[in-house]
Amino acid sequence: MYPMSRPRRLRTTAAMRRLVAETTVRTHQLVLPVFVKQGAAAPVPIPSMPGVVQHTRDSLRKTAAEAVAVGLGGIMLFGVPATRDATGSGGIDPDGVLNTAVRDVHAEVGDDIVIMADTCLDEFTDHGHCGLLDAAGRVDNDATLAVYAQLALAQVRAGAHVVGLSGMMDGQVGVVRAALDAEGHHDAGILAYSAKYASALYGPFRDAVESQLCGDRLTYQQDPANAREALREAALDLAEGADIVMVKPAMSYLDVLHAVAEVSDVSVAAYQVSGEYSMVEAAVARGWLDRRRTVLETLTSIRRAGADLVLTYWAVQAAGWLR
Repeated sequence: MYPMSRPRRLRTTAAMRRLVAETTVRTHQLVLPVFVKQGAAAPVPIPSMPGVVQHTRDSLRKTAAEAVAVGLGGIMLFGVPATRDATGSGGIDPDGVLNTAVRDVHAEVGDDIVIMADTCLDEFTDHGHCGLLDAAGRVDNDATLAVYAQLALAQVRAGAHVVGLSGMMDGQVGVVRAALDAEGHHDAGILAYSAKYASALYGPFRDAVESQLCGDRLTYQQDPANAREALREAALDLAEGADIVMVKPAMSYLDVLHAVAEVSDVSVAAYQVSGEYSMVEAAVARGWLDRRRTVLETLTSIRRAGADLVLTYWAVQAAGWLR
């Protein structure tokens, strides 16, 4: 005798499963991270991230237009400069690769998509760290904050709608919010990487930005062993005025993502990082996984854990599958 309630009744057809689905993924919830390389004459493939390239200015504009056409919610820009220095001055330069890219994208798509810029120094420093170094070679938190304010102002002046504070410096949200407001940029949003872990899964990204990092970032990014710490970090960022808080990486930290989403009164983002992308692509290339099913399952899991928006290198592909 079967019980009166038979859950399998709600799984019988695709239409039935769609009707009762508890979690959905929509194209407007996806943000595409993109890299632009200074001086590139043609898009440069990134070997550790099959299908992802370092863009030229022209290919970046085309990609931004495509992102709008398929209905993505946002585009996150990262710069790959031709030269670097100890202070990351190229990030502040109005004519630097990232600020130029922001202007190009804004000229191409305007307000039709949310333009985000990575507000950090790691792409621009010759030591690869996210902040300025003191005489002992340690990241100087407070000195770095003043530079972050300059980075954010340069990006918003160029046309960024949202600045992405990814450096994990204490007090970064408050300092940047004050700087933006002081110049009248009250509508510029702040995406705070509140729980950014010192993960092994960033390797392909460092290839993509040609990182100069030697060593690690364990002294300022979060310890993968800690979850409660993420809640403290998120609470500080919220108190300082963050408009969106982020958990990064996504798939290995779904418990943290869920916990942050439970307490946040603003939108929560998750970054499906380069290592997560590359692992799936490697398995797909060997015929071990089906790309479409795997990607949509991972995105659904991130949404189910509590993310309101997801940064993913599959954003354009996923948008096509979700139509």
